Amino acid sequence: MALVAAVVLILEALGIVLLNWILSIVVDHQQMSLAGLKPGAMSVGAWVAGALFGLYLLFCAAVMARTGLRDRAPGGFARIVLITCAVVHGVLGAFVVGPVGWPAFAGMMAVLAMIVLTLVAYGEPRTPAADGDGGAEALGTAPGSA
Repeated sequence: MALVAAVVLILEALGIVLLNWILSIVVDHQQMSLAGLKPGAMSVGAWVAGALFGLYLLFCAAVMARTGLRDRAPGGFARIVLITCAVVHGVLGAFVVGPVGWPAFAGMMAVLAMIVLTLVAYGEPRTPAADGDGGAEALGTAPGSA
């Protein structure tokens, strides 16, 4: 699931960058202004925002791909990155219902579900030493018995 989610995040990053690039072209050609901002500044702002968000999604995809390829739970920082990615998708899903519609909401919730499933399926990393008995319970023997 982590590898599928990584591919979806890569596609989403490309879509976000493309969408913001188109928005920057539209703002630049129509000479739109908002609260006295110059159209050039708004155009560059849209492009930079899209590029930064796209890089963030690509980083999340890299963390997700690494988790899937290693088949181990992500570490502390990587786990936080995936949790923030899940929160961002939840907020964006709630936001896109009005302007875009329910299919966009369903798409965002599907990506959110893949991220959360990856986080829950891998869980916290466990070490045999953390059990306290060196894994004796897994073998069916109690510690101290011969």
